[in-house]
Amino acid sequence: MSSTLVWLRDDLRLDDNPALAEAASLEGPLTVVYVLDEASPGIRPLGGAAKWWLHHSLAALGADLEAAGSRLLLRRGPAASIVQALAEETHTTHLLWNRRYGGPERSIDSGLKDWAAGHGIDATSFQANLMFEPWTVRTGAGGPYKVFTPFWRACLDGAEPRLPLEAPERLPLPATDAAGHLPAGDALEDWGLLPRTPDWSAGLAAEWTPGEAGAHSRLEDFVDGPVEDYGTGRDIPGVEGTSRLSPHLRFGEVSPFRIWHTLRERFPQQSPADVGIFRSELGWREFCWQLLYENPQLAVRNYRPEFDRFAWQTPSDTELAAWQQGRTGYPLVDAGMRQLWLTGWMHNRVRMAAASFLVKNLLADWRVGEAWFWDTLVDADAASNPANWQWVAGSGADASPYFRIFNPVTQSKKFDAEGRYLRQYLPELSALDRKQIHEPWKADGAAPEYPGPVVGLPESRARALDTYQRLKDD
Repeated sequence: MSSTLVWLRDDLRLDDNPALAEAASLEGPLTVVYVLDEASPGIRPLGGAAKWWLHHSLAALGADLEAAGSRLLLRRGPAASIVQALAEETHTTHLLWNRRYGGPERSIDSGLKDWAAGHGIDATSFQANLMFEPWTVRTGAGGPYKVFTPFWRACLDGAEPRLPLEAPERLPLPATDAAGHLPAGDALEDWGLLPRTPDWSAGLAAEWTPGEAGAHSRLEDFVDGPVEDYGTGRDIPGVEGTSRLSPHLRFGEVSPFRIWHTLRERFPQQSPADVGIFRSELGWREFCWQLLYENPQLAVRNYRPEFDRFAWQTPSDTELAAWQQGRTGYPLVDAGMRQLWLTGWMHNRVRMAAASFLVKNLLADWRVGEAWFWDTLVDADAASNPANWQWVAGSGADASPYFRIFNPVTQSKKFDAEGRYLRQYLPELSALDRKQIHEPWKADGAAPEYPGPVVGLPESRARALDTYQRLKDD
């Protein structure tokens, strides 16, 4: 009798899940497992905010699977050995998963396919989480793209992303042993993914609904409103102008194919330009994954090797703490860092300003910021997080020019002119008017609880430009 094992990873959904769709078409029992792998070489353990999200996403997925007649089995340990043991335990004949693109992950998956072939198991992987897999988008010379615009143009010139698959209404019952017992698994609560001492997650819980239902609700809200003004609205942190789909995409609670074709259905004719701009943001995510696919050490190694000679400075404990805690004295940076700590997310325009301040005004190594965002963002994934930090630092592909240094005062005056976003996260500045709030150190003591600037903008900008110029001159 055939038996199927589906191993879920960053694809915590029933809708448009090719591995589950294939499993639903097969005969025999079905075991669905999620493995918390913090032990395999090269696998990066999740940060604190991502662990919080994972806990609630798995809880939601477990309920959805039970409603479809199945269940979610949880096990913890090195993924290869866990999956092999479970396949033998359940007499698996079909082993299914959706593909991953990081180096260590691909190594694990390749090894499992070899193991399965030697044990008479049909192991099959599927395209589920990227619309354009890295090896399918190549330059005329056959290599990977290093600049986003031609990469995305090549994607758009190719075949339309496939249609999403509907969620199976029913799934086969799980495998049991001769006595009718289900395979033993862990209790989600025993994994300790939620913060306890202290529990800092109240702001995350107020902001987010992890799980597939939450993802689809976000998508519907976005296409019903903000998407049509996305080109301008995405830059205004004080309004709901972005999709906020990034953590749902990160954990695979919604597929990019579903997002793409939901937009197609909502705008069947000529799409507004703003919709195209949003699609290009999906494209940037795909580009980041190609970068990681080609450069598995993207989170720890400069994409541009000449930056190995760059004279990063080690910020003082006071400077680093000021940046992490949102007490640099520059309101836009501080509002963003406090939004991050409270909600596990930061508006993208503000992310660029906050990252630029760390790597250019404080001249800190981009890896310091990347590690902090990895721990505090609910949407930090293995590709976008390091790729975006390297973009800001100038060490990455298609990087921001070295002379682009985001001025947090200019940015807040331009994109939060009334100070709406600043007041939301910096209550100690609420008494300042729309002009004072961007430069509180000029407000004659009207905001005594707010710190002064940790570094001067003109001086730190000049230092950064000089350091970058020395790198160019070497």
